[in-house]
Amino acid sequence: MGSWQETRTGLLIDGEIEGADEWFPVFDPAAPHQVVGYAAVATPEQARRAVDAADTAWTRWSAQEPEQRAELLLEALRDLHDSAEARSDLLVRESGLTRTEAQLELSVFEQRCITAAGIAGELRQVRRLLPQPRQGEAPFNAPLREGLAPDQVRSEISVMPLGAVTIILPPTWALAVLATSLPHALVAGNTVIVTPSPTAPLTVVRTLQLLAERLPAGVLNVVTGSDEAVSPTIRDPRVRRIVFTGSPEAGRTILRVAADTITRVTLQLGGNNPAILLDDVALDAVTVERIAVGAFMIAGQLHRGVKRLYVHRSRYQELVEALSAQLANHRIGHGLHPDTTMGPLINARDRDHARDLSDRARAIGCEVREFGEIGEETQQSGGYFLRPALVLDPPLDESIVVEAQSGPVLPILPYDDVDRVVAAVNQDRAGLCSSVWSTDLDRAGEVAARLRTGTTWINGAGVLAEDDRAPSGGFRQSGIGLQKGIEGLMEMSETHTVTYPG
Repeated sequence: MGSWQETRTGLLIDGEIEGADEWFPVFDPAAPHQVVGYAAVATPEQARRAVDAADTAWTRWSAQEPEQRAELLLEALRDLHDSAEARSDLLVRESGLTRTEAQLELSVFEQRCITAAGIAGELRQVRRLLPQPRQGEAPFNAPLREGLAPDQVRSEISVMPLGAVTIILPPTWALAVLATSLPHALVAGNTVIVTPSPTAPLTVVRTLQLLAERLPAGVLNVVTGSDEAVSPTIRDPRVRRIVFTGSPEAGRTILRVAADTITRVTLQLGGNNPAILLDDVALDAVTVERIAVGAFMIAGQLHRGVKRLYVHRSRYQELVEALSAQLANHRIGHGLHPDTTMGPLINARDRDHARDLSDRARAIGCEVREFGEIGEETQQSGGYFLRPALVLDPPLDESIVVEAQSGPVLPILPYDDVDRVVAAVNQDRAGLCSSVWSTDLDRAGEVAARLRTGTTWINGAGVLAEDDRAPSGGFRQSGIGLQKGIEGLMEMSETHTVTYPG
């Protein structure tokens, strides 16, 4: 894999890269004894200055036309190309992705920014309410409300920028997640403070430092460090929205903090995402590969990946054998090795949880099939590796079915009645994503329309099936608010009504 030079990333505050008195190490999840680099530990004062910078820059940034802000963002993206290979290798080192996955994440970040810039004109739309004829009798207090009846007024509804926005990132797929809100916030006229996960912050920081070179000082700021250190970025009342992606437990903490200042929140809290295969699904090589990628990409850690798979009983055995064949050739190892097809999990906790779920299912008599090869050198590295596994026909109340794992362990559940599957999915605590698979798109669409999840894909799942023009969000405890698309742009805006006499 060649030699590696440690990376050191500072803070980005008001257009300047700052160092720190303390630095924390970032480790390689494929070899946890190896330090990939160091990130700055911000002081609370530095975090406050990041909010100061964002608040000050907002006045001029918000005064620009949306298309001007979009063009500046696009110009900044062009400067990222020369560093793509180095940032991709850094991402592999700190996140455990394969090279292909890392390159895809960088590409997704760029494409989502381009898509958001392309809808900047939507911010200029003004909805007009014209005077309309009076309906029915006048209210008893009509004389006191002269000039306010619907036939005597007209209104114009438009949107305005919010102010400073803080975006808090997860450790995995962080740049792709960031691009569901960062470009929309910037194009909508807001300034941003990004707080990457301490587990894997280096590529995010490096990317945003490059991006900020083309943006006015203070428009984009980055603060790394402990929860206490970055606390001002969510507690300061000048922060108008907090965007968080992570666990439900951490999401509840964000809500409590936001309640003190009545700050808007966008929460993406994951889900136990089902894939439902109807009895007429085409289990050809393309479909089976799409299912496998949807479930096992980045070692099964995608929030929007497949977490459980329902298949009609008449196709159950065929699917199990087809997926087994698809997974058999995985080679698990370091992402920089050219033969690796699956890297490690991001930390020991998630690896142990996923392994525990499959062990519990095995202990009650479920068949658990594990696949792929882990070489001797990889086994000795101490990395957080786990072979992909299928858990066959576990009880519906077993942990592997009801808990959303973050790892390469997939339960396969045969069913007889799709209506019961739909009912069960709609009663889940979470409702982030789902997918329906069938050769009959109309039939699949009818099932999809009944599923109460934020996104339902047909004959696809996960990041490779995403339409980044469309909004994404979750039902129930999967989150609050929308990201991406026009709806995501409007989420980063405030609605303003001006009413005139008719």
